[in-house]
Amino acid sequence: MLWSRSRLSHHLTRMQQRGLVTREEYADDARGSIIALTPAGRQAIESAAPGHVAAVRRHLIDLLTPAEVEALGALTHRVVDHLGGRAPHPRHDPAA
Repeated sequence: MLWSRSRLSHHLTRMQQRGLVTREEYADDARGSIIALTPAGRQAIESAAPGHVAAVRRHLIDLLTPAEVEALGALTHRVVDHLGGRAPHPRHDPAA
């Protein structure tokens, strides 16, 4: 998110005050915290999801051709695999 620690801490404090998350000290490192979603936080996400999905569809998916949707899927799978430490998908040589 590229936020400073203080900005993130302030945002988490506001979320904690709204009952969306809990914050506990991290036993192995006093500088860190463990943040957990509360049932109210989960409900907030579930309530927001339909509108979010509709907006993504309207502003992204509906603008793409079927081939572009397929390419986007392949790209996102490659990124997720990379972030998960799995082997990347083979790269295709455009000259081949």
